[in-house]
Amino acid sequence: MGQVNRRAVLLGGAAAVSAAALTSTLPSWANARTMAAAPAIHDPFQLGVASGDPLPDSVVLWTRLAPAPLNPDGFGGMPDASYTVDWEIANDQAFSSVVQRGSATAARASGHSVHIEPVGLAPGREYFYRFKTSGYLSPVGRTRTAPAAGAAVDQLKYCFSSCQHWEEGWYHSYKGMLADNPELVLFLGDYMYERKSGRAAAELNPRRLAFTEDVTTLAQYRARHAQHKTDADLQNAHAMAPWIVVFDDHEVMNNWNGTTTPATAERKANGFQAFYENMPIRSTAKPSGSTIRLYRQFAWGNLARFHLLDTRQYRNAQVPDPSGDAGPACTDMRSTSRSILGTAQEAWLLKALETAPAKWDFLGQQVFFATRDGDGNKATCESPDSWQGYEASRDRIAKGIVDRKVPNPIVLTGDVHRHWAADLRRDYFNHSDPVFGSELVTTSVTSNSDTASDPSSTWLSHNPHIKYCRGKRGYVRVTATQAQMRADFMTVSDTAEYDFSKVTLAADRSYVVEAGRPGLQRV
Repeated sequence: MGQVNRRAVLLGGAAAVSAAALTSTLPSWANARTMAAAPAIHDPFQLGVASGDPLPDSVVLWTRLAPAPLNPDGFGGMPDASYTVDWEIANDQAFSSVVQRGSATAARASGHSVHIEPVGLAPGREYFYRFKTSGYLSPVGRTRTAPAAGAAVDQLKYCFSSCQHWEEGWYHSYKGMLADNPELVLFLGDYMYERKSGRAAAELNPRRLAFTEDVTTLAQYRARHAQHKTDADLQNAHAMAPWIVVFDDHEVMNNWNGTTTPATAERKANGFQAFYENMPIRSTAKPSGSTIRLYRQFAWGNLARFHLLDTRQYRNAQVPDPSGDAGPACTDMRSTSRSILGTAQEAWLLKALETAPAKWDFLGQQVFFATRDGDGNKATCESPDSWQGYEASRDRIAKGIVDRKVPNPIVLTGDVHRHWAADLRRDYFNHSDPVFGSELVTTSVTSNSDTASDPSSTWLSHNPHIKYCRGKRGYVRVTATQAQMRADFMTVSDTAEYDFSKVTLAADRSYVVEAGRPGLQRV
């Protein structure tokens, strides 16, 4: 029997099960089985563990075997063989009350990743899980199931983040999340970057990529994901709570869309496959070539419903950036035939919004929804990669929300590397148009860590619906109750500083929205 792995993780800011409790005696279920003739491997759980996509009776459990994560062949140092991976899920972190156990095959064709989907779990409760293969035990992860459908829920605390370029900083935001101890984490895109840093002050980047070529092959996508996964803070955050993840553009390439330009079908297929292999998502999202189904919904009892959107895969091609001009590009951006979601996804979302089984509807997606107007002139246009580049598509969703009287809609956004808070209107140039919802935009975890200036007073006068902007790194912490939703915009003082004792992480600004009363109110 191989040596037992003695690593433990942090759960909710407190020490998890001790190494001795984990490994002093191998449990009876961990019988060191591997597939016939599979070569011995050493310390295969270097990418940690994760869980995600929680349902009332199920949650995805994930790991990927990689004893040498940065190997350029993308297989993480794994031999050309399949391995049996045992798993178990328990009521307690000492695993004295195991509720389910089983085994799965980690195959080379799937990058030796494992996605377990246990069913029959109790709703709305905490569980602990772990894996074992070749004599090694994984770190312990903590997860939870969603509350039962329609169950009375008083409060939900969750965090959301996006954009974590490896080179451009340390992932201190996840230390903050560990201290926050949320029940759920949402990640809204750019989990990894397919290209090297474009930061203006590149010499200040505190970390280096294993290889700097643009990622195009499956092996490269696998290796780039693996390098990101080696970050200890990211691993601890994954082991703390279930995640719900979607991609944006850099998981494939910058500003790709629903056509084969600039990203070819082959490149999309490679990016999608590596994304699936490295994320705790369900088998329903397993890609088929250059297609993957990522838009989906999750409910949290009668309190919250999450609609996770895909604003990349089905969108029409972006028009050339009009840079605030009026002309043909604006006509194209406003064409009623253009969509950022595609016909099927738009219909799916609008159908879901016909009912309101929960107090809050959160739309988790990638790019800016509200208008950001540079000159106060409705005839000009800008931001073609955002929902502004697909005005008719945005208006169909906004009209659907208003017509259906969705009581408390909140859009959650990533992508733009700044914190923003905005109210939503049908007509952003009519400053008295009724507010029907709000948008919370998280800054990046690390990407573009150069300091960004805040908007000018003149710019803000054109955009009174925008209440806040801050060009620092961080994440957003949300606490939802039946009476209100509170958003705390958390910021990190320095992502280039490794020593966290020299870093300040705190709420820079907070807002609430009262249930039944649209609009952000500063706390």
